[in-house]
Order: sequence, then C-alpha cells, then structure tokens
Amino acid sequence: MDMNRKDPPQNGPNKGGDNKTPKNNIWITLLIAVAAVFVISSIYSAINKSQYNQTTWSDFRQAMAAGQIAEAEIQYDRVIYLTKEEAAKPASQQKACYTGLPTTYNQMELADALIAQGATVDRAIVEDNSGIMMVLSYALMIGGMFLITNMFARRMGGGEGGMMGGFGKSKAKVYMEKQTGVTFKDVAGQDEAKESLQEIIDFLHNPQKYTEIGAKLPKGALLVGSPGTGKTLLAKAVAGEANVPFFSISGSDFVEMFVGMGASRVRDLFKEAAKVAPCIIFIDEIDAVGRARDSRYGGNSEHEQTLNQLLNEIDGFEPTKGIVCLAATNRPEILDKALLRPGRFDRRIIVDRPNLQGRLDTLKVHTRKIKLAEDVDLRKIAQATAGAVGADLANLVNEAALRAVRKGRKLVNQEDLLVSFETVIAGSEKKNTVLTDMEKRLVAYHEVGHALVAALEKHSQPVSKITIVPHTSGALGYTMQMPEEEKFLNTSEELKTEMRTLLGGRAAEAVVFGVKTTGASNDIQRATGLARNMVALYGMSEELGLMAPASVTNQYLDGQSYLDCSQETSARVDSAVQKLLDRCYEEAKTLLTENRSLLDEISEYLLVKETITGDELMAFVNAEQKRLPEETETETEKSEPEEA
Repeated sequence: MDMNRKDPPQNGPNKGGDNKTPKNNIWITLLIAVAAVFVISSIYSAINKSQYNQTTWSDFRQAMAAGQIAEAEIQYDRVIYLTKEEAAKPASQQKACYTGLPTTYNQMELADALIAQGATVDRAIVEDNSGIMMVLSYALMIGGMFLITNMFARRMGGGEGGMMGGFGKSKAKVYMEKQTGVTFKDVAGQDEAKESLQEIIDFLHNPQKYTEIGAKLPKGALLVGSPGTGKTLLAKAVAGEANVPFFSISGSDFVEMFVGMGASRVRDLFKEAAKVAPCIIFIDEIDAVGRARDSRYGGNSEHEQTLNQLLNEIDGFEPTKGIVCLAATNRPEILDKALLRPGRFDRRIIVDRPNLQGRLDTLKVHTRKIKLAEDVDLRKIAQATAGAVGADLANLVNEAALRAVRKGRKLVNQEDLLVSFETVIAGSEKKNTVLTDMEKRLVAYHEVGHALVAALEKHSQPVSKITIVPHTSGALGYTMQMPEEEKFLNTSEELKTEMRTLLGGRAAEAVVFGVKTTGASNDIQRATGLARNMVALYGMSEELGLMAPASVTNQYLDGQSYLDCSQETSARVDSAVQKLLDRCYEEAKTLLTENRSLLDEISEYLLVKETITGDELMAFVNAEQKRLPEETETETEKSEPEEA
C-alpha cells in the first residue's frame, strides 16, 4: 500500500461530483430575497400608517378648496400635508395626512395653487424613478443574500461551496503513519490495554497468521476508564504504531441540528474508510451518539437514526476488510446494548487508574524532557499520588517545572515536585490572609487533632506534613498523609481508623475549646460518605449485616451511590450511619483526652513554626511514649513502701 497517498477525492461541485449545488444556492437566495422584500415592505407600510393619517384624494381636494392646507410635500405618487388645525397644535402632537396623487395630475400646477393659498410647499418634487430604484434595490438585496448564503454554506459545509453540501460530510481527521507523534513508548501504566491493542495492530499487519487458524479480527474495541486515564492517548498511540490510515472523530460530531445529517456522516465515514482499508476508525466519547434508545420520544429522533446507521455500518463490513472500530467512553452503563453485543464492539478494554509501578513509569515518561536534580526520587512522588491518573501526573510535573523557573533554578528538585503535588490538591498559599490569634489556635488544634489520632492509631497512614497556612482551595490548614505501600483492600477497622482521623479535628475543638467550627465541614462530609459506604455497600454494619441496599452509578466518573430500597430500610441505613459516626467521634475524643498534654505540646509548637513534618510529629509522640513507662515505674517504686 502507498502510505504517501493523498486523501481520497471528495464529491463536490469542483471535484468531479454533481454540480447542482450552486443552482440550489441561487433558488434559495431568491426565495430569501423575496421574503425579505415582503417583510421590509410590510414594515415600511406599518411605519407610514403609524406616522400619518391616510385620507382620500377627495378629502384633500375639499381641504384645499376650503384653504385649510398649512404645509404640503408633493411626491411623485402622493401628497403629504398638514392642515391648519393640526399646525396650531404643539409640534409633539401634530400628525400629518397623506393621500395618493393621480398620475395624470400636474404636480407643478398643484404646487402653485397651494402656494397661492398661503401654504408652505416643498418644491423638491421627486421624479417618478420608482422602477429604477426598485430594480436596484432588488439587485443589491439579491446580491447580498447570495454572498451571505455562500459564506454560510462554506463555513458550515467545510468549504464545499454548497448550502447543504458539507453537512453530510464526515468531520473525521485522518492520520497517516506516525503523524500523531505518539507511540506506545509514550503511554505508561496501561500494559494490559496496550497488549490488547497490540494484538489488533498485529492482526492488521499480519492477518494470515490469524486466518490460518480460523480466528476472526474483532470488529470493535471499547476503551473504558475514568477521565484522564489516557484513552485518547492510547488511540493516538495506535495511530502511531499501526502504519495504516487512522480516522479520528468525536461522537458529538455526528449529531446535528438537521435530521438525517448524523446518519449521512456515519455513511460517509465508513465509505471513506472502506476505500483505504485496512484502517482504524476511532470514535471518542461515543456515549454522545451511542446512548441507549427508549420509546419515550418515539423512534425517529436524530440520535436514534444516527445510532441505527452506526450499527448497520459496523455489521456491513467483513472482518477480512481490515476495518477496526475503536471507541472511548467513561459512561459504559448508558450505552445501547445493541452496540456492545458480540460482532460489534466485541472487546472491552479497561483503562484503569495506574498502580504504584504504573505511576512511576508515567512520571518517568513525563519527566523525560525535564531537567531533574540529583535529589529527585520519583518513587516517593508515585507513593504520594495514590489514585492519580496520567493527566494528574502530567500536570504535577509541569507545575514543578514552572515553580523551578519562578525560583530562578535550571533544575527541578524534589521539593518542587512535592510542593506541586500539594498545590494540585490544596492550591497555592494565600499570603494575604490574616487570622486572629483565636482562629489560629483553633486551626492548629484542629490539624494536630487529625495528625495525633493518625499517629496513635495502628492501622492509619503515616502523617507527612501538618500546616496551618491558608491555601487557595479554601482550607485554612491541612494534614497530609502519605501511604507507605499501595493497598487494594481495606478492612473495616482500617476504615474506622480513617473515620476517627477525619473526625479528630472536630474532636480536638470539643476537647480543648468546647466549641464547634465550620472548619470541619469537609471532614464530616468525607466521614459520612465513608460510613454510608460501609453500611450500604460493603456490608460492614451490625444493624443491616450483609445487606447492600445501595448501587453505584457512573463508576468511572464520580462513582456516586444511591439507595435502591424501601423507606424503612433507608431509615435503618441512616440510623446505622449515625451510630457509626457517633462511635468513631467519641473514640477520637477519648484518645485526645487521654493524650491532652501531647496535644497541647504539639499544637503550641505548630503555632510557632506554622508547618511541621511527619518526623517532627513522631518525635513528640515517641518521646511521650518513652516517658510514660518511666513515670509508671517511678510511681510503682513510690507506692511499694507505703504498702509495706
């Protein structure tokens, strides 16, 4: 196959196709012009009627004979006049009259007669050139309409020159060979997805290897994953690796305001693909056109026609032609079942959030062109960014490079990466926010409450940083925890520990100050969501047992759950959630009350430094734990003689 060939010729007025489109433009322009003239004439007539009182020629003659004409303007087809009665009124209340002028009447004689009566007459009599003016006005209007119509057609039709010539054309971008500039070397953390796509590419290059054993090429593959995981990047990498024509289009490009245009674009896309097969068609955000059909609005909507045409086109080509359809979505649950059945999009490729090794590989890809200092440890950054997707990591690296430039350095160091990670999750520092002494103490005890509960619990993640510096995200301070290892399962005790840590800030406020502040709102929301999942999804409730009355929707978007149960069960769920939250809150208060001296000591230290590390926190905790056994032994030694 000649990979340097140009795109196949398009049918159009200047490309060997049917040349009827300009004629259609002329007729459409004429119709629009006639309609415009009719509308303008109607408006002009309405304006005249509102400005003047229409009278008959006999009325005018009678007023003239009685000498009642004060002012008159004689035109080629009418006379506009003002009676002496109207002229006596204030100017704002005067209203002139007009009447038609017979064509046989001598305008000059009429003017002389009115002047003889003392009337003021406008002698700038307009000649009867209405025919010429009408022709000129129509010509100008039709020419202007024709130009506007062609400009509109070219803009909407992609330069095809016809009013409707470009609407039905496919908007797919065609990539040849490695024009996308992306290959599988640029995609990290998605080894399973790359393996599945690599098999499709290999089939396109060596089909005989598969046909000899009787295997058929999958017609379609669906890339499913959360936003930012790299679905579109994988598709571009396929274009770079395939060495076959690659058609890329968005699902929203099929849907138009004109009925039938979406189906026409689908037909055109597959027609062009068949000419250059083997090739790959990629439809991004296919849920825009592949949403499940229903009967609420009938079966003739533009959306359903487009989907039906897409299904027919996928069924219409043989696997031996070498046309493969790739599609990407983050809402697979709303796709039409007919689109996902075997023989259409046979294979579902999950593009999941990368694990620790995947994040490390992704960071290596994004830092290839970044100049790094010797102290950079990408593994620690990968550990700190649990749950991040490829787009998050790319943004983190870019923010670190920008910070290094702002600081006047030519290398990105570890601090840049860590600060950029904090900027992504909490925003930048607000240097102009000034807290009162009481507010600052509340924030300090609140954050130390989180950190101290986490430090004293067995199943919590280590604390890496505590700060009471306000940030642009709205947080007046935050406590950062960094996991030592990546976990994919959590026990109920680990989840309860996380809830106690979240509620530790409110517990510290209650223990020390006896108040409740708005600073714990986000903590309470997260703790409530965690408790609700434990009760309604994970089967960790003593009241409901193994029952799971909730279901998850939009797994790859927000992952929100909703209750699918009776009102009685819903009330039991709310009661169980409340009990779980109250229990964890009381346990956090008890833990902080027992360690009140340690809470005060760390909070006072934080008030002075404003930001402390996890190592500094653990130094206080370890010193306190070391001091407790010594105090216990001393008390025991003092009590022994008394007992003796």
